[in-house]
Amino acid sequence: MRARILAIFLILLLGLSGIGVKVFGIQIRQGDRLAERAARQYLRRLPLVSRRGTIYDRAGRELAVSLRVSSVFAEPAEIQDPAETARALAPVLGHSAKEIQASLTTDKTFVWLQRQLEPRQAEAISDLNLKGVGLAPESRRFYPRQELASHVLGMVGLEDRGLEGVEVLYDDLLGGKPQFVVAQQDALGRLVFRQDEPAPQVPIFDVHLTIDEVLQYIAERELARAVERSGAKAGSVVVLDPATGEILALANQPTFDPNGYKKASSAAKRNRAATDYFEPGSIFKVILAAGALEEGVIRPTDQFFGENGAIEVGGVTIRDHEKYGWISVRQILTHSSNVGAIKIGQKLGKSLYYHYISGFGFGSLTGVDLPGETPGMIRRPKGWSGLSLSVLSIGQEVSVTPVQFAAAFAALANGGTLMRPHVVRGLRTQDGTLARQIEPVVVRRVISEQTARTMLEMLTSVVDEGTGKEAAVPGYSVAGKTGTAQKVDPATGRYSHRKIVASFVGAVPAESPRLVILVAIDEPETLRWGGSIAAPTFREIAQDAMKYLKVPPSPPRDVRLVHAN
Repeated sequence: MRARILAIFLILLLGLSGIGVKVFGIQIRQGDRLAERAARQYLRRLPLVSRRGTIYDRAGRELAVSLRVSSVFAEPAEIQDPAETARALAPVLGHSAKEIQASLTTDKTFVWLQRQLEPRQAEAISDLNLKGVGLAPESRRFYPRQELASHVLGMVGLEDRGLEGVEVLYDDLLGGKPQFVVAQQDALGRLVFRQDEPAPQVPIFDVHLTIDEVLQYIAERELARAVERSGAKAGSVVVLDPATGEILALANQPTFDPNGYKKASSAAKRNRAATDYFEPGSIFKVILAAGALEEGVIRPTDQFFGENGAIEVGGVTIRDHEKYGWISVRQILTHSSNVGAIKIGQKLGKSLYYHYISGFGFGSLTGVDLPGETPGMIRRPKGWSGLSLSVLSIGQEVSVTPVQFAAAFAALANGGTLMRPHVVRGLRTQDGTLARQIEPVVVRRVISEQTARTMLEMLTSVVDEGTGKEAAVPGYSVAGKTGTAQKVDPATGRYSHRKIVASFVGAVPAESPRLVILVAIDEPETLRWGGSIAAPTFREIAQDAMKYLKVPPSPPRDVRLVHAN
């Protein structure tokens, strides 16, 4: 009997020891992990929805706002009948029951069924009261003006993070950083407690742009008309204040609505004004003339022989559209003489010409606060061929962006100072307090005030009596230049006779410029000259802009018609 009792005692002791070891392992060694796992069954991590900063135009008009919306999610493990649940959700979400059921039968503990629902959808799902299906608050970006300034604004993705434009460049300031709160739930998954929301660790700012909604509308309207009228592939317009470098309007065609950006093509979403470069053609003659005037190698009245409309350089014949004899520097710009420009380039020389090309910012980023900017392209003089100086004098073998050239021309309009272009004017906290003011940035002085005044005075002749007559704005003097540049055909590597870029750049009013406007029309099928499509587009934009800004008319002046010999 004693032996049996001892045996039973030992067996019980061994059993209790095993249980003790197991309990020790659970309670002590795995206690923290298992406690955390148990807690997770009754805790739900929810996103903290904060309002993304609003984007305003320069007058305080809303261009991008955030709205509170709901997204529907599912916890598959909580759903007892996936097929029935899917059939109930299908008509509300607009998806097939089979597709929804596939999401409900996954091994995942949490799945989104649809993000950013319409209010009627959220209400309908709430009324269904389906076990394992819930609604989570989220924020959706909304652009009340639709396509207006879309290439400046950019867009926001489903995770409320910026994808393009100002939205991505200022993403951390507009959206802060994602935060979450923890809520307790009962066995049925219903929220029973939610802790107080923490104060955001990173402040959220509203962004105020330099863009003017009215000027932006005018620019987009006239660009769309020009592209349609000429059957063009694309186009860009840049309107800026030459004194500050503030971009008041930036338009591209084709364009897109950021509210439905997924439906837009990549070509429509591309900000061509900052990312695409083109050979400027004759508008580049203003850079050549400004450099030559600054160096004192020419004067406005100096005469050059026009070779009766053709000049041979490096075995290549370059022609004018008219047969000119003796022609002054002013007339070279007025009538856009290629022969005259080539002769000015020869007097200026490679090194000095490159000095002014790079000085005006070509071949470098402007620093505009928009993503994806390209610097254009210009080779250093040591890489130039025997033909390069001549063709560069007429705007070939150099590539520029619309923003880049508008900024360069603004240096002529403001007295010779290159300013950094920008689209953001300031940042404010969400209570309206000014947090940061974006001040104008002077890049460098490129020409003297006297040279700048002389250039503007000569460029008024382009509009008064030359190739830019269609750019004339009633009541205002305009200084500008036309350009028509052949594009290189990728298939042949040669300049195409069909594909061109028609452009016009000008300042208005010429005596004290308030605006610089650049218009570039890519591959027009009709109206294929800068003077016939880009110049009248400039006129329509400038005319309405002067009225809107209430700029007084230019003082009367005498216009003398000077004819080439």
